[in-house]
Amino acid sequence: MKRFTQLFLELDRTTRTSEKLGALERYFSEAHPRDAAWALALLAGQRLTRAVKTATVASAAIAESGIPGWLLDECTEAVGDFSETIAHLLPLAHSASDDPLHTIIEEWIQPLARTTDTNAIAALRQAWERLDTDQRFIFNKLIRGNFRVGVNKRLVVRALATIANVDPSIMAHRLSGKISPTEAVFARLISTDTTGNDGARPYPFCLANQLSGEPDTQPNTQIGPINEWSIEHKWDGIRAQIIHRGAVAKSIVIWSRGDELITDQFPEIAAAAQALPRGTVLDGEILAWRFAPSSTHAGSPLSFNDLQKRLNRKNVQPTLFDTESVVFLAFDLLERDGIDIRSAVFSERRVALESLFANVGNREHAHISLSPILHARTWADAAEFRANARAAANAEGLMLKNRASPYAVARAVGGWWKWKVDPYAVDAVLIYAQAGSGKRAGLYTDYTFGVWNGPPHEPSSALVPFAKAYSGLTDEEIAKVDAFIRRNITGRLGPVRTVKPELVFEIAFEGLRESPRHRSGIAVRFPRIARQRPDKQPAEADTLAFVRTLLQ
Repeated sequence: MKRFTQLFLELDRTTRTSEKLGALERYFSEAHPRDAAWALALLAGQRLTRAVKTATVASAAIAESGIPGWLLDECTEAVGDFSETIAHLLPLAHSASDDPLHTIIEEWIQPLARTTDTNAIAALRQAWERLDTDQRFIFNKLIRGNFRVGVNKRLVVRALATIANVDPSIMAHRLSGKISPTEAVFARLISTDTTGNDGARPYPFCLANQLSGEPDTQPNTQIGPINEWSIEHKWDGIRAQIIHRGAVAKSIVIWSRGDELITDQFPEIAAAAQALPRGTVLDGEILAWRFAPSSTHAGSPLSFNDLQKRLNRKNVQPTLFDTESVVFLAFDLLERDGIDIRSAVFSERRVALESLFANVGNREHAHISLSPILHARTWADAAEFRANARAAANAEGLMLKNRASPYAVARAVGGWWKWKVDPYAVDAVLIYAQAGSGKRAGLYTDYTFGVWNGPPHEPSSALVPFAKAYSGLTDEEIAKVDAFIRRNITGRLGPVRTVKPELVFEIAFEGLRESPRHRSGIAVRFPRIARQRPDKQPAEADTLAFVRTLLQ
């Protein structure tokens, strides 16, 4: 645990890539393989299941430190992080534990999930007595299932590739999917043998950069002529890879971009994948889909909200000919006949993909289909496709793919661009605020915005919570808003402060859906602050009736 804590501090105290990379290489070269495996899983973004409820952790901290609960709450608000607050409030330990990371996790933390609150409190107090302040901070994060560290997964890939003396692209492939934190798995990851192949493992996803403005204007002059680009809709679904490398039905696997195995959630797509040739890996998007009655390979994509309804089902038992179901729209071919073809240029991969679908053939209610290419002769034509993307295809905009580009690892500049439609926007009033955490501790940075539930000038109208947002403002703007909030707090609801409703903001978002869980009756997708509107009075903010028109 000492060595992993040291690694965390080294990574947290620098922003220099070279220093982070050096810290990672030293750790993975020196650590016990079982510790290295757990550290790798944590650094790759996998979180432990929460072992103890927050209330139980608070009770243990109060019992160990002797401070009252109200003081713990006040300190947490000032510090901005519950785990860090407890680490500093506890009495100093007499010594720091030398137990390795895997022992802490497997023998200290994981058993906590299977015990009573009383026993958990006793176990926590005993653990804290054996850890120094920095170790307690890491331990507290781990038991609560919210451990994070400021390191990009690509740096982890580079560090392990150096240790294993393999190309980073090979290491990125090895690290795709969920990592089992075992000594054997870590040994395979850092092996210099590149001949082995895990038949269920996906490739690292190629990601697109955001395009600002028109493709043929500044700052996008590097885009070049339109004939160098392939254009498709940017679908609003779940990015996934279908992998068919084995000879039996169970060899079909579907991975999401979030490194989750989602085969069981989409059994009709997995069944359709049996028609693909063995040795095929497809990249594409899973969409909710409405099939056209009595038609072959026809229909239209539904919204992401419709797909969410499908994801919320506990038991997925679709029939083969459901009118509304799901479709995997394939837009790239990564492996053909068991051969990795990602280094081939996009135009060649697209020809191979179209050839594959021509041989497989179209079927009624096909659950795997080819994502169509949009044929635009000019950038003005492409702009028209983009403007109509929502109405025509429930799409987020367009994807621009350089015909001469390989399938890159992660977000390589110049290969793929996403040209999204302008977001929806609503003018709303700041009504609640909460202090941030981490680097934003001590500042009110988490905001709730309201819209009017009736005509603003009518006495019966009130502001109802519409969206929460904490991104979109500069540090200077945050400081000004924080100063306003502190002067205009009208009430307290735990850590939340009610604020005099005077500031109007433009809130941008990607979509809406009906939601009985929200007071407004509407859930907002990806809300963020577009800008403050000092030119508007609160009575000029939008109404819930207007917001509901956007649902259509």
